[in-house]
Amino acid sequence: MLNFWLRRVAIHGILSGLLLSSSVAMASGLQVSPISLSLQAKENASGLTLSNTGDDVVHAQVRVYHWSQDGKGDQLTASRGLLASPPMIKLQPGEKQLIRVIRAAAPPSGIGAVEDAYRLSINEIPVKSAEQKTGLQFALSYSLPVFIQPVGIKETSPKLQWNYTVQPDGNQVAMRVSNSGNGRAQLAKLSIEDTTGKNIEINPGLLGYVLPGATMQWTLKVPPNVLKNSGKIKVMINGTDTIQDVTLDSPTR
Repeated sequence: MLNFWLRRVAIHGILSGLLLSSSVAMASGLQVSPISLSLQAKENASGLTLSNTGDDVVHAQVRVYHWSQDGKGDQLTASRGLLASPPMIKLQPGEKQLIRVIRAAAPPSGIGAVEDAYRLSINEIPVKSAEQKTGLQFALSYSLPVFIQPVGIKETSPKLQWNYTVQPDGNQVAMRVSNSGNGRAQLAKLSIEDTTGKNIEINPGLLGYVLPGATMQWTLKVPPNVLKNSGKIKVMINGTDTIQDVTLDSPTR
């Protein structure tokens, strides 16, 4: 399962509708491994590998952002708490490059310290080759999570509270998840079992993260009556299947 956000972006500001009529599309071969990093408090550095599996030269840039969450969702702020070296990469076809991720800020410490979070934004820089005459070129962009563990704690864990509100259309719910633990929660594979024992799939892939001390909300298509009758939801948290209690915030009218 991918725990990063991957998007394909058409350059030169061409509208997505034009993609349907294009006969040629140049795709990048930029790949990243691993797809997330976690550093213990005593670790000063880690690394990831960028590789070029395509037939053309790849240029890429690595930026570092501190990652937090508030009522508006994910917030990324440019940061020097982590350093990526080298920040600019040029890869020949078949070539690989180690990117060192260096912790420049002190790890979280003190009473009540929680896991800290960053994201590495790895963006391909589109370069039109002499051979490319027509068509669109696509550039890959990755956003990889990096977590920093607090001092004196080997392993962090989330502590979640689930609440929902029925949307006006009666067919969707606003699911709110709060995390009072000291570690992140990666949420995926949401489903619910109805009164007949049938498993109803809500979100088959990655839903998102809830960082320590944060509350996140998602609008989900799920029969509210089934959710109310069950009172429980099946969800994979950090790769482990769990069953969570879920509470209706207020009765429907």
